[in-house]
Amino acid sequence: MRPDYVKVKIPSGESYQRIKKTLRDRTLYTVCEEAKCPNVSECWESGTATFMIMGSNCSRGCRFCGVTHGHMLPLDPDEPSKVVQSSKLMGLSYVVVTSVDRDDLPDQGASHFAAVIRELKQSGPLVEVLIPDFRGESDLINLIIKEKPAVLAHNLETVRRLTPSVRDPRAGYDQSLEVLRYVKQQDPDQLTKSSLMLGLGETDDEVELALRDLRTAGVDIVTIGQYLRPTKMQLPVVEYTQTDRFKKLEDLAYGLGFSFVASGPLVRTSYRAAEAWAKRRIKND
Repeated sequence: MRPDYVKVKIPSGESYQRIKKTLRDRTLYTVCEEAKCPNVSECWESGTATFMIMGSNCSRGCRFCGVTHGHMLPLDPDEPSKVVQSSKLMGLSYVVVTSVDRDDLPDQGASHFAAVIRELKQSGPLVEVLIPDFRGESDLINLIIKEKPAVLAHNLETVRRLTPSVRDPRAGYDQSLEVLRYVKQQDPDQLTKSSLMLGLGETDDEVELALRDLRTAGVDIVTIGQYLRPTKMQLPVVEYTQTDRFKKLEDLAYGLGFSFVASGPLVRTSYRAAEAWAKRRIKND
């Protein structure tokens, strides 16, 4: 049974209801709603939302993820303009873009992802991206780096020991670290970000090692949240992490040199994304 501190509240608020109606009237959706994010009202009120592109089916089958996988549809060439339209209707100042994996495509969707970033930036908002690993292929990662998003994120997800049982075999602990390291090597000024889930059986020592590995790869921002089982088809929760453990890990991460840390039961990758970007910029100025 879930403890009260990880129970998701029903989204509410005037801005949330207004934005939701505007999107429904135009048959537009965000991953904030689709993934039932616990922070959707807070983020929308602050002018931030997350869009998932390149279809609803993923070519991979990570055992923690509720995104469907299977038949892969062609990319929508109008998707970049549709995302821009949605962000304008919502009055967003900060847009997060993520995607499914598209191993079925020759470039794994990298050029399409880059086109979305490019059109969004031209329309005004700051753009943060949460990218797949693109199987570590540098020419594909370069397409994203070239567009210079405000923040470039790729999630490590879990500790080294648990990676084979949690993530798809085509993903990997070292491969994810290398993607993040490569981005920083190519553009030292690019803000990078990653995320870890707790509650899958990891130890504190293993989490500390993962945080140290991320810092060694040059990652600036990290989020730490509780894994919540999407459906009975995914991995069960091994334990619900106490709030004092999240605080301990937050202090540890700041001590390791991360410029911004969000750590808590309901924290997700894009939680307080605009704030993280702003604080990092202020620190550099």
